[in-house]
Amino acid sequence: MTFDNHLAITPQLVADHGLKPDEYDKIIQLIGRTPTYTELGIFSAMWNEHCSYKSSKKWLKTLPTTGPRVIQGPGENAGVVDIGDGQALVFKMESHNHPSFIEPYQGAATGVGGILRDVFTMGARPVAAMNALRFGDPSHEKTRHLVSGVVAGVGGYGNSFGVPTVGGEVEFDERYSGNILVNAFAAGLADTDKIFYSKAEGVGQPVVYLGAKTGRDGVGGATMASAEFGDDIEEKRPTVQVGDPFTEKRLLEACLELMQTGAVIAIQDMGAAGLTCSAVEMGAKGDLGIELDLDMVPVREDAMTPYEMMLSESQERMLMVLHPEKEAAARAVFEKWELDFATVGKTTNDLRFRVLWKGETVADLPIKDLGDEAPEYDRPWVAPKVPAPLASDDIPQMDVADALLRLLDSANSSSRRWVYEQYDTLIQGNGLQLPGGDAGVIRVEGHPTKALAFSSDVTPRYCEADAYEGGKQAVAECWRNLTATGAEPIALTDNLNFGNPERPEIMGQFVHAIKGIGEACRALEFPIVSGNVSLYNETNGRGILPTPTIGGVGLIPDASKMARIGFAAPDEAIVLFGAPDWWGTHLGQSIYLRDIFDRRDGTPPKVDLAHEKKVGDLVRILIRDGVATAVHDLSSGGLALGLAEMAMASGIGATVNQLDGGDPIPQFFGEDQGRYLVTMSRDNLERFYEEVYPYAGVFAPWIGVTGGTSLKLGEARPVEITELKTAYESWFPNYMKGEVA
Repeated sequence: MTFDNHLAITPQLVADHGLKPDEYDKIIQLIGRTPTYTELGIFSAMWNEHCSYKSSKKWLKTLPTTGPRVIQGPGENAGVVDIGDGQALVFKMESHNHPSFIEPYQGAATGVGGILRDVFTMGARPVAAMNALRFGDPSHEKTRHLVSGVVAGVGGYGNSFGVPTVGGEVEFDERYSGNILVNAFAAGLADTDKIFYSKAEGVGQPVVYLGAKTGRDGVGGATMASAEFGDDIEEKRPTVQVGDPFTEKRLLEACLELMQTGAVIAIQDMGAAGLTCSAVEMGAKGDLGIELDLDMVPVREDAMTPYEMMLSESQERMLMVLHPEKEAAARAVFEKWELDFATVGKTTNDLRFRVLWKGETVADLPIKDLGDEAPEYDRPWVAPKVPAPLASDDIPQMDVADALLRLLDSANSSSRRWVYEQYDTLIQGNGLQLPGGDAGVIRVEGHPTKALAFSSDVTPRYCEADAYEGGKQAVAECWRNLTATGAEPIALTDNLNFGNPERPEIMGQFVHAIKGIGEACRALEFPIVSGNVSLYNETNGRGILPTPTIGGVGLIPDASKMARIGFAAPDEAIVLFGAPDWWGTHLGQSIYLRDIFDRRDGTPPKVDLAHEKKVGDLVRILIRDGVATAVHDLSSGGLALGLAEMAMASGIGATVNQLDGGDPIPQFFGEDQGRYLVTMSRDNLERFYEEVYPYAGVFAPWIGVTGGTSLKLGEARPVEITELKTAYESWFPNYMKGEVA
């Protein structure tokens, strides 16, 4: 079959490329003629939602992205922050939602591969990974298959590559039945004076293709990820990429070795939109043109067309601009690692993006217009409707012990051990905390005391009820989880997952969530240095819960002072930091209502950011001073679930008071924000109340004592820790064996 680059551009062909009629008209206006078929594909790749952020740019610009530790904010492959001693942490989170729903193993695997490349493209060696996974109703016919495939894909790629998975999230809700979420996070370490960027410099410099060969997998993947799903979902399977973690490992080592030679001027991962996006971004950032000769591109399939080569999203590929005098040395490095190395083009001074194939110019476009002139929409939005508060006399009652056991043996509050034990959490030998605590922690290799903490957080049911408060809460909970280990939260990345932005009510959720996120970041001095927006997460018009995932990093100066969630010893005091003048009260949008009574009513808890900072800073001081022996932040499930997790993590029980005359349900299951459980010795408790508490400005009542083999909450019957563990550890393995719905 011959390739026709001058195929008639019909309205249907334009629509098939995800372009609106007015966007196509703008293309004609910019280039002054009808585009060729390859040029249409290039515009489609560069102007889709996934690559251009055309619906979100206006609002993303309002987020705080600078701070004293920030070296590189949004706009590069990953964000970079200074962690002292000449070292930097490079990190980012990306979505691979649509591909993972279509082909769960490869979708999740290549999501991990893509985010790892974003990190080592900057010159950093990956040291930690996380993932935030959201699946549909457990009883849905596809859910178990999707869970199995995604978890296997994440583990299969990350384990083979050799990066530890230190934390993450797994949640179920029927709103994800048509669109699961797979958000992948990676972080790496680099020297602050050896960060590599994607801006090309110099005219006539060689543009070099590195890594694996190009195939037809993933052609049009970015465009597919920028549209809703319909009944034709199975037809999109060829747009999913195929990963090879062993090739990626060789690519990592080859890139880091090459970077030591001084040969690299600019480097860009070939991710979404493949060769097109990487070449255009490198040239445009440097105010240069790029000329590519596709006859030089290494391919693994016969008769590939220029359209396919430009839009392929085959994995494990990089594009570099090199110093020409070091090209031979660079080639030797890649040949040693048995990877392709091909000079496929050059930089030019004419600001054109020119693509040659078999002696023919198949694309000749203004390079800056491909990025700078991409549509930027100020989409109409309406403020989300906030539900009425939960009435105080509308609280369903249940025995506290029975309710706790019900939650522990449920889809969303049970142990995730079945998931994380399929991941290598200890490879590289730097892990200090296994998954299951507030945050993953690793030591900084080569430093005697320093450690890094990582957490991923969002509560989508809060965001659905009130996107503004939900956005604030996502940032605040991530900040709390890092703080609970003793870490100073230093920066975050976000992955903003929403439905169709062309619907004003969905765009309103996005706008309000961004406002909440921005306010929380400013108040908590927690800048956003990288991120991703994933829109059109809908199937046949039904959208996901708004899910702005926050991935945060924190710095621990002395890992010997790190806190864990497990009770440290019997006969220690349990102090509830940051509570209002009662143990708990807020049950609106709680998991007590949702998972036991199938109710999703009321408003989410308010987030007082000044309170969050005051309480968190105090808790961090107590950890670093050695006063706090165990720490756990409180969120979903409130006091009851937090205490149960501390008891199960240690095997030590506890007896906890109940306020006289109060309703035990809101006290133990209320989800009031800004709270931590802290244990300390009796001696330190006395000193705390005498020397610190009078000046702290934080309510911190002594609510109980550790010890024994059971957990006793107020007047409820004691529950043996063995009974708690049986409930907690049962749901996930039983579900995956098909023994529960």
